[in-house]
Amino acid sequence: MDTSPLAIQVKGLHKSYQKLHVLKGVGFAVASGSIFALLGSNGAGKTTVVRILTTLLKPDGGTASVGGFDVLSQPARVRESISLTGQFAAVDEILTGRENLIMLARLRQVKDPRRVADDLLERFGLADAAGRRVSGYSGGMRRRLDIAMSLVGDPPIIFLDEPTTGLDPEARIDVWQEIQNLAAAGTTVFLTTQYLEEAEKLADQIAILHDGTIIVSGTLAELRRLLPPARVEYVERQPTLEEIFLATVGGGRTPSSDEEEQR
Repeated sequence: MDTSPLAIQVKGLHKSYQKLHVLKGVGFAVASGSIFALLGSNGAGKTTVVRILTTLLKPDGGTASVGGFDVLSQPARVRESISLTGQFAAVDEILTGRENLIMLARLRQVKDPRRVADDLLERFGLADAAGRRVSGYSGGMRRRLDIAMSLVGDPPIIFLDEPTTGLDPEARIDVWQEIQNLAAAGTTVFLTTQYLEEAEKLADQIAILHDGTIIVSGTLAELRRLLPPARVEYVERQPTLEEIFLATVGGGRTPSSDEEEQR
């Protein structure tokens, strides 16, 4: 039994936009220092969940606490405990990488902004590009800078809403490594993604959001046990997270033997 303290706890969350009922009683819990992946198709409500948990949107019903603080009654305390990185890097292209970090550190009233900026640049492999304007950065460099900026002030919980959207495979792997480093250092990472391989690679806990509810939640090993045992052909093969996802939401099929031999 996992006795880790909870960084995030959600119960019976509801949200509608006019007649569109997006969330229909969503509930889950995230252990401190873990990587939690929320999966779902386009329009499933992943970003709505993130916006509620980061106090950008009020739920119609249910409860949610982040860092031990209620998102409705203690929004300021929640915001002090978190950082949010969206699908597109929120950096100023006119400024250099160092200037972006120093500006944000000053806004957050962090002591010694220049030292904080240099430490983060070094940590994220951007020290050599620190004096260059961000307009000359690659997509992967911008994303790493964006994540570095989200860590100014050392928030214990970070929300990454589809952080590798639009990145090439090499840049995605770089970002994956940084996410793993964050969790290894004790930061709680809440990740939304459409890339099933990303969740399979990174997440300690996975929840699948479909038709407004969490239909399954657990570790990858636990989700694999929801499907029939692995078939033995030439070698034993475990089902991938993609197969679990498609089978769970009702649109999947199991690959044929011929397809397996072609892989």
